[in-house]
Amino acid sequence: MQNVSRLENAVQKLYIAFNSNSLNPECCKQCAVGNILDNTDNWKHFSDVHGSINLNYIGRVNQLMGKRFNGYSPEQILKIETTFLKACGYQLPFNHKSLKPENATDKDTLFIGLCEVIKLLCDFEGVDDVLNYTKLFTHNNEKTPKSIRNNSLQKS
Repeated sequence: MQNVSRLENAVQKLYIAFNSNSLNPECCKQCAVGNILDNTDNWKHFSDVHGSINLNYIGRVNQLMGKRFNGYSPEQILKIETTFLKACGYQLPFNHKSLKPENATDKDTLFIGLCEVIKLLCDFEGVDDVLNYTKLFTHNNEKTPKSIRNNSLQKS
């Protein structure tokens, strides 16, 4: 586990942005990365194309120098952005001709994007997805009372 505090900070910033309606995939200061990086847009200079994971010269220099921006490398920042845009329904790389969602700031669209970003952030940290609720609904069949097991088998 690298740095759980950067995960917590990023999730908190995304949560605040989502709930205060200040999350916008088409604004470099209000997208997932813009919010994680304190509503700055300096990160957009790491690539020549919006929605690309390919670092340009500036991005490669920063990456090779080991620079971190709120704990994230330039490669990670571009990966976060592409993950968010793809999950929100954007065709990448994104430009004025690309397909995009009808309503980019629709809460359902943004929520799907945020879930994918949080899953990626957890992968960066080497921890389980904090939003994965499936374990809450799993149970060990051996510990389930026999009457319930038999009843559920009869309904199938």
